[in-house]
Amino acid sequence: MISAVQSPYSSEQIAAWLRGLLTIAWADGNFDTQEQQSIANITKDELAPSIEWDSLEVITPEELAAILGKGTPAAANFLRTAVMVAIADGTYSPSEDQVLHQLCQALEQPEALLESLRHTLEHPEQIIPTDEQTTCQVDQALNPLRDWLDGLDIQDPRVARFLCKMIPAQCPFERDVTLFGRKIVHIPPMCKLNPLYEQLVGLRFRALSYLADECGEDISAYI
Repeated sequence: MISAVQSPYSSEQIAAWLRGLLTIAWADGNFDTQEQQSIANITKDELAPSIEWDSLEVITPEELAAILGKGTPAAANFLRTAVMVAIADGTYSPSEDQVLHQLCQALEQPEALLESLRHTLEHPEQIIPTDEQTTCQVDQALNPLRDWLDGLDIQDPRVARFLCKMIPAQCPFERDVTLFGRKIVHIPPMCKLNPLYEQLVGLRFRALSYLADECGEDISAYI
């Protein structure tokens, strides 16, 4: 699928961007080699067929920084999407935190942005608050991250398609999430209590709106 919308990013940057998001998606070890290759091939064929791909393997932070730049708007927007992919299944794992930490350093982005996510990692019982005081503490800790994530401006259809594929359309009940016909994660009940759920829903909505309104694409496959 090729869009006529002019992207501010080069094909090389988008190839690196998508490889970086796949690196995050695979960080917690939910994919075996066959599944990784299947998802990589479909990402190449369906989401960005115009890109000349050398590989859709994981990308190192140093390679990503060399392509997106350090301290650039492209680096910041990539990191926003990377955080969204990391929390799309409702959890934030130590392996995802390690990869994001390395990316923050290489891209010269503020590592303080990850502190509130690490708080939920260190105190998982506070992901689903049980009282008003805890709810307030979680909100205060996550508000800077929420504001930062909401600042993501979607400007490329290939990134928008990836996000629509990765972020579940809905999860009101306990269920398995599949990507390209393969199970990638099990979401527990009541995932809407994820304190960053609104950011995920908002990002997916903006991606869908961008594809429909700006790119003129049929988004029925994502709904």
